Amino acid sequence: MLDGVMLLWFLLTALSLLYVVIDIRTTPESPVLKWGFILLTAYTGPLGAFLYVLGCREPLPGLHERYVATRWRQVLGSTMHCVAGDGVGILAGAVIASLFHLPKSADIALEYALGFGFGWSIFQSLFMRGMAGGSYTSALSSTFFPELLSMNCLMAGMVPAMTLAMKSVPASHKPSEPAFWFIMSMALLVGFITAYPMNWWLVTRHMKHGMMTVRPSHDSVNTGSDKSMHDDHPLSDRTDGLQRTSRPPMDDDAKEVSNSVLTWMTIFSFAIFGLGLSIAVIFDGL
Repeated sequence: MLDGVMLLWFLLTALSLLYVVIDIRTTPESPVLKWGFILLTAYTGPLGAFLYVLGCREPLPGLHERYVATRWRQVLGSTMHCVAGDGVGILAGAVIASLFHLPKSADIALEYALGFGFGWSIFQSLFMRGMAGGSYTSALSSTFFPELLSMNCLMAGMVPAMTLAMKSVPASHKPSEPAFWFIMSMALLVGFITAYPMNWWLVTRHMKHGMMTVRPSHDSVNTGSDKSMHDDHPLSDRTDGLQRTSRPPMDDDAKEVSNSVLTWMTIFSFAIFGLGLSIAVIFDGL
């Protein structure tokens, strides 16, 4: 029965990925977030495509700015960005650990290190350095804690889901087996769910960005945004004179995050991660 489920899943994933790759080219979204949705769909199949359509795809010409301004869509973009970037490193770590027959503790440590390293240094800091004034160093500094908090919650969901599933399906330990990729997809999906609340907190504190809108500078389509939105929240600088980028307006009631609050949230995120590890240990011993 599992073989049939996996076959259907991989078929739907291939179709979903093909749809997103083709359709997202006309969506006025940031290129890095476009790649994020492509990766998310590769990880989570039809669910990733569903989230793209419901959360980012422009419903009518000129409405993308208003469409993605909704809070839950902003958080969706933030969480998707985290899972897409971290997922690359996590999957690489899982494959390496399997090939070298590393023990479970070393496997998790490697997945965490590579996932955080790639997500933070590449997907967050390098690709989004324009939001930090174009400085990679500034981007590394400003994205470290948001990436850490989100990563801890992602792994808190992934690790127990992956451990329980792989214990139930022995063949899933080998990257050459379809079950390995199926279970990693399911684990990343669970991690997406557990990371969403933390990303909500990060977005509302302006520590992470959500969706954006990127249009050609000569685009004359009515963006659907009123004048006051652009007056209060000006568009960012043009990229090579070819694109105009805008982000949805931030909340007026957003509060600055003090060092003490950030410290406690960091501790809290590690506690959540520790809880996930504890559950995984229990599952592994069953």
